[in-house]
Amino acid sequence: MGTVYVIGTCDTKGEELAFARDLIRTAGVKCALVDVGTRDANDIADVSAREIAAMHPRGEGAVLGGNDRGAAVTAMAEALSRWLADRDDIGAVLGLGGSGNTALVTAAMRALPIGVPKLMVSTVASGNVSAYVGPNDIAMMYSVTDVAGLNAISRKVIGNAAHAAAGMARWQPPVAASDRPGIGMTMFGVTTTCVDQIRERLGDAFESYVFHATGTGGQSMEKLADSGLIAGMIDVTTTEVPDFLMGGVFPCTEDRFGAVARTKLPYVGSVGAVDMVNFGGKETVPEKYQSRNLYVHNPQVTLMRTTPRENAAIGHWIAERLNRCEGEVRFLLPLAGVSAIDAPGMPFHDPEADEALFEAIRSTFIVTPKRKLIELPLNVNDPAFADAVVAEYRESAS
Repeated sequence: MGTVYVIGTCDTKGEELAFARDLIRTAGVKCALVDVGTRDANDIADVSAREIAAMHPRGEGAVLGGNDRGAAVTAMAEALSRWLADRDDIGAVLGLGGSGNTALVTAAMRALPIGVPKLMVSTVASGNVSAYVGPNDIAMMYSVTDVAGLNAISRKVIGNAAHAAAGMARWQPPVAASDRPGIGMTMFGVTTTCVDQIRERLGDAFESYVFHATGTGGQSMEKLADSGLIAGMIDVTTTEVPDFLMGGVFPCTEDRFGAVARTKLPYVGSVGAVDMVNFGGKETVPEKYQSRNLYVHNPQVTLMRTTPRENAAIGHWIAERLNRCEGEVRFLLPLAGVSAIDAPGMPFHDPEADEALFEAIRSTFIVTPKRKLIELPLNVNDPAFADAVVAEYRESAS
């Protein structure tokens, strides 16, 4: 059983934070109150704001003492992330606060591995919390009343949160003896056939964790890799890259493929569904794109065919990041089409655009004994392509 870290700004929320800490200790669980207030009110904290601030790369002065509150909160979040990363005794993390403290504490929570209990009691938890949670297992609890003094409501809400954190720290989920190595996979509607065939060919040797490539999906897969919860990645659907570069609604982040480089896990990837940029309903497509080749997938999703110039940019972007990866990497190019609608007779069939993509990857990708580029005269959904993906994964993981 580890320690529950209750985190908040003691200069404004000290009474509520101490209440949560004391309940957790009464429950028989170790607990420490961490102050992340930029005014360093450390009279009740077990870990002072100065101790946290000292973890910032530029030192305590980068966090405390300035007049720009926004900059101080951002700096404190970085310092807290580094401080938590140094801990080897985290049983759970419990944050309490308003919008500023929610942004601060959840930023640090997002740096923790999947599986570490994370609970945030927040005034903003009843709205859109995607910016706070991202691809992480952060539980958000709405505070109902503001975290501004103890009363009959806040004592119940904070008390429930404190006991939940204590329970998560005390009772760890069991590991099943039947658990198999997990493989993260990315999929989209137009690459579903490919991924289904891959899963079938892998059989019972692995657990398949499939992520819909809608921006958060790729981030979630890479977060599991960073957390040590998967054994490798079969990333055939990299459609989040065109959305990132061209302004679609399902973008990746600048860190796409970062976990592949950091973890050096076996990785097999491809360019599934990079023939498209995703938007909402047709009326939401930006005016500059209205004359393009648009395909209405459903009333809520409109796809835009990528051009040769865009595909060249996509290819360079992907290859440059794969060049940073020093583990076992196999990247497969399906020369007969990158999606179900990029085939002869289909609405996005465009050999010129595809060739621009492939040539950009060829010219940028640096082949090494561990990093291989494989070209196949197949569509991404052909059975033989799935055969090749599985064969390459088995080789890379052996």
